[in-house]
Amino acid sequence: MIDAATTDVATTDVMLDAQHLTKRFGGLVAVDDVSLRLMRGEVHCIIGPNGAGKSTLVNLLSGDTMPSTGSIRLGQEDITHASAAHRSRLGLGRSFQKTNIFPAFTVHENVRLAAQSRAPQPWKIFASACRRKDIQAQADAALDAAGLAMRRSVKAAELSHGEQRQLEIAMLLATQPSVLLLDEPLAGVGQAEAENMMTLIQSLKKDHAILLIEHDMDAVFAIADKLTVMMNGQVLASGTPAAIRANADVQAAYLGHEETAAEAAHG
Repeated sequence: MIDAATTDVATTDVMLDAQHLTKRFGGLVAVDDVSLRLMRGEVHCIIGPNGAGKSTLVNLLSGDTMPSTGSIRLGQEDITHASAAHRSRLGLGRSFQKTNIFPAFTVHENVRLAAQSRAPQPWKIFASACRRKDIQAQADAALDAAGLAMRRSVKAAELSHGEQRQLEIAMLLATQPSVLLLDEPLAGVGQAEAENMMTLIQSLKKDHAILLIEHDMDAVFAIADKLTVMMNGQVLASGTPAAIRANADVQAAYLGHEETAAEAAHG
């Protein structure tokens, strides 16, 4: 099980606290007694082979799947059984492996729609959202933060794949989240766009707690403040990137016992 958070951590920095999460699908235990805390100012990366339980864990945190046992708190509120929509309104933003945008709309329209979701006015069905200065400002701020201000008038379908991933994050930011759950934002992007995305993620951690699932190990070890390694639904190890590199269990799981022993013999 993941290491427990230390008591000297300021509670105001704990943005999301999940304890003893377990998810069973019949006889299959996809996530088995996993606990973690997401802290403001940290990028917490979850790594592991396919089938390790990473996506199920994110689904539990986001509300797309309900846990069999365990608890989740967002700030001071228990969200264990809250819907994904309610969690989003409380400040939980989630991106998916497959980009989720409106291709026919402009970049700005995509982000403005996300901003509007936080200030619905169903009784003003004939009012133009373009006249809402607060919504426009919220969308503009999200575009600036995501590095897409100069692309605001471009149709989303015309963006590169990397820019579409940036747009998805801009849409998340427009909903003013405190926690970001990012599921493989580097998947399918080139090196230059991957570097842009890593820079963007680093810039966001000051005001957010960020959970990142990613298979690019070079990127993971470059960007992570904390790493959690999952195997077979359980936490194999958790700690700083340096501690994870040196962890014998992680080495054995990924390299094999013989290779680990050989490396140890040669220092």
